[in-house]
Amino acid sequence: MIGRIHGTLITISAPKLLIDCHGVGYEVDVPMSTLYQLPAIGQLITLLTHFHVREDQQQLFGFATEAERHAFRSLIKISGVGARTALAVLSGMSVNELIQAIATQDPGALVRVPGIGKKTAERLLLELKGKLAPDLGVAQNASGKPDVTSEVIQALVSLGYSDKEAHLAIRQIPVDTSVSDGIKIALKSLSKA
Repeated sequence: MIGRIHGTLITISAPKLLIDCHGVGYEVDVPMSTLYQLPAIGQLITLLTHFHVREDQQQLFGFATEAERHAFRSLIKISGVGARTALAVLSGMSVNELIQAIATQDPGALVRVPGIGKKTAERLLLELKGKLAPDLGVAQNASGKPDVTSEVIQALVSLGYSDKEAHLAIRQIPVDTSVSDGIKIALKSLSKA
């Protein structure tokens, strides 16, 4: 419903921002990763948003990047994971770290996020596998080895990058690179573009 917000940053009271859009003040909850990228108070700001409606409240969540919003939306689709938990995950780790944890199925990375226990971490990794990060070693080429490029492309597309951007990014990946390292290299090259 509300996909983007553009206005003047009025106040910052982490994790909540107040943004003035033509005389209307919107309260927007943001993860710490977005909070670190904010301009000074009184400056213009543009955020991608997710409008979250429950029977007892309506909340607007803001994100600096499409990757953050996509990760947030993927997290809240999981049964038992609410918007607050999803925001905590994105505040405790970057999207790249989350993708890495999912790709390697490392619950230890998620357990470090306050409020995430071992069982919740394992459930998140299981539910997000193949949605936010590729399954490791599933796609294989003719030699029987994992097809790293197709896995990296799949991961980038699931993060909201176009096929063209994904194919350009994989040119930076050296031969014999693991899927997780390939994702890191591709994301780094895309962030420079």
